Amino acid sequence: MDNKALQYTIIIQAAEEGGFIAFAPALPGCMTQGETIDEAKENITDAIGAYLEVLQEDGDKIPREAKAPLSFKINIPLPA
Repeated sequence: MDNKALQYTIIIQAAEEGGFIAFAPALPGCMTQGETIDEAKENITDAIGAYLEVLQEDGDKIPREAKAPLSFKINIPLPA
């Protein structure tokens, strides 16, 4: 990876009203949406770029992910 590039985990979920919601957990409040997964990926890429620009302009520290997060699905029984 280029040392001038940062890598962030993004999560894309189906929205109840249709389309998809995308967010970057390492960047609080950085989220967007799209009608398709590809559109949501493009929009979150743009949103992250804008988010980082604002942080830089404000003199704030740019968050970095130290390690790739682990993701699991687990089954939880419904209460009786």
